Amino acid sequence: MTIASNRIDQLFADRQKKRFIPFLTVGDPSLEASFKLVQALVEAGADCIELGIPYSDPLADGPTIQRASARALAAKTTIHSALELVSRLRAAGNATPLVLFTYYNPVLQFGIDRFFAELAKNGADGVVIPDLPIEENAEAVRAAKANNIHVISLVAPTSDDRIAKIGQQATGFLYCVSSLGVTGARDSLRDDLAQFLEKVSGCTSAPIAVGFGISTPEQVQSVAQHADGVIIGSAIVQEIERQLALLTDPQTVEEGVVHVKNFVQKLTSALK
Repeated sequence: MTIASNRIDQLFADRQKKRFIPFLTVGDPSLEASFKLVQALVEAGADCIELGIPYSDPLADGPTIQRASARALAAKTTIHSALELVSRLRAAGNATPLVLFTYYNPVLQFGIDRFFAELAKNGADGVVIPDLPIEENAEAVRAAKANNIHVISLVAPTSDDRIAKIGQQATGFLYCVSSLGVTGARDSLRDDLAQFLEKVSGCTSAPIAVGFGISTPEQVQSVAQHADGVIIGSAIVQEIERQLALLTDPQTVEEGVVHVKNFVQKLTSALK
């Protein structure tokens, strides 16, 4: 891909339309189920998809995604598995922007230059590394730029004086953390979320997408008034967990996928 052809940039070229970005853990409960689920998420209205690489010590993730990571690791899912899934999706004609979510230690073990070269080779567009602060990401950003991959920066309400610095460096889109602590569906969002997002918007030219805790159509609609995109992870992973009996049986996996698709369609309908 050339610099102009990164799918994330193409997606956000039109800032008038609000974008929906779902998350799922690769390999939960199997790679075959993940392949089918990604395709279903696109059919349900996903504009970009975040693919979590399972990790044994997921510091930013709450219990729901921790359990998903445990299931995926039990199924022997690795970085290689995630790359193969991306490649298979591209070969199947899926042109949706794909962003991988991983922690920095697996990237270091894999090799920084090799990691970003493989992302590009297999058709990924970006990566989120939540435990890599911007003060320490120069090597990763260098390797990413060389391969036309976006390192998606995170900014939180506690970032304070760092918000401007993070916003200036952001490419692809800026991942705004809507609540403190780990990921997880929440009944309500911060009262000062709109003010936080307004502050972030004033510090960056990058699109902003909001995640952590968003779980209902009403929350999607509310957040979308102040952002370019809405990210939902735990609520979708919870639905996958509810459908595990169907998704783990080859005879009923399609039925399980339909249940997840219907759940996601209720969320994406809030952006129409």
